[in-house]
Amino acid sequence: MPSTAIPCMRYRDAPAAIDWLCEAFGFECQMAVPDSKGAIVHAQLILNGGMIMLGSVSNDNEYGRQLAQPDEIGGRETQTVYLHVEDADRICERARAAGAVILQEPADTEFGSRGFMCRDREGHVWNIGTYDPWQPDELFK
Repeated sequence: MPSTAIPCMRYRDAPAAIDWLCEAFGFECQMAVPDSKGAIVHAQLILNGGMIMLGSVSNDNEYGRQLAQPDEIGGRETQTVYLHVEDADRICERARAAGAVILQEPADTEFGSRGFMCRDREGHVWNIGTYDPWQPDELFK
């Protein structure tokens, strides 16, 4: 079942971010709507039944005025995106090859999953791992 909670992100260079997210993590671009200047008004990227939405940074509306980019707040984040994957080590190497900054190398957790943490090219933090939140009983026995 697809999730009803869908992360929404903003990128200064949204077209490049879409390409990078597809290359680094394996997303597929389901939809990208550019404006007349080439900025992305709305995009939807899918991965294994999940989705993120993104667009270009803009302060032209109330939504945009409420958001800050990591470089505006000292490289910090107020939230992250978690990607469930089958092979965290393979995705880590793929992300590293695409230029991700690996913040935490792949490691096993005390509850049986494996994951890593990285920053994308615009500083957003991503957590990627094998923990499947749809099957929590498998890990927390």
